[in-house]
Amino acid sequence: MQEQQYVGIDLHRRRSVIVRMNDAGEVLGTVRITNDPLKLAMAIAEAGPDPEVALEACYGWYWAADLLAAEGARVHLVHPLGLHWDSRRVKNDLKDATELANRLRRSDLPEAWISPPEVRELRELVRYRARLVALRTSAKAQVHAVMAKLGILPTQVDMFSPTGQVVLDQMPFEGVYGLRVESLRDLLEIFDREIAMVEREIHRFLKDDRGYKAIQVLSGIGPITAAIFVAEIGDVTRFPTARHLC
Repeated sequence: MQEQQYVGIDLHRRRSVIVRMNDAGEVLGTVRITNDPLKLAMAIAEAGPDPEVALEACYGWYWAADLLAAEGARVHLVHPLGLHWDSRRVKNDLKDATELANRLRRSDLPEAWISPPEVRELRELVRYRARLVALRTSAKAQVHAVMAKLGILPTQVDMFSPTGQVVLDQMPFEGVYGLRVESLRDLLEIFDREIAMVEREIHRFLKDDRGYKAIQVLSGIGPITAAIFVAEIGDVTRFPTARHLC
């Protein structure tokens, strides 16, 4: 019977370091790979059946976690802040991968929840919408900044409402200031269109979700806020009590 192996992966954007370890803490193998699904699958195959694998919840971890699970590994996603590596005197890829394998072997990992693909897709939507809204807000603020530079006071509470747009059309923006405001207003039209498109997709994604409908019964919770709750909480049953969820 093959001994249990513990694998630590220091995952990066283009390449990774993989360290295999046994129950006694002996390093059985170290390999550096360029990030390629086939190379990762071949490297994890060296750990035998059902290896325990730890990798950080770092930039672009989705593909690696899914591939490892498909190859039969028991994947442990590590919360980077729980490692407290900022206090270490020496830190490099090999040491990081070794430490992950060691802490996995000792059951001493600060683990994060591995959300299933459908939850990740929903998160992609709600977080992208948030980014688009932030960009739209920035564009509006820039229009107000140009107005302030020219000593033009807003005459509407919302300068981007239909009435406010008419007022903006009549404002004496000239030269580079006019060019900037015109460009920003064009971008605002694009942001409005893209936000509406993403919101339609969110609604389609959640139209049959019972939790999405239930949470909107609460006062002040509309469709977008409800979508954020559903996306960020994921499987609510993973929290043993309401206090843990809070």
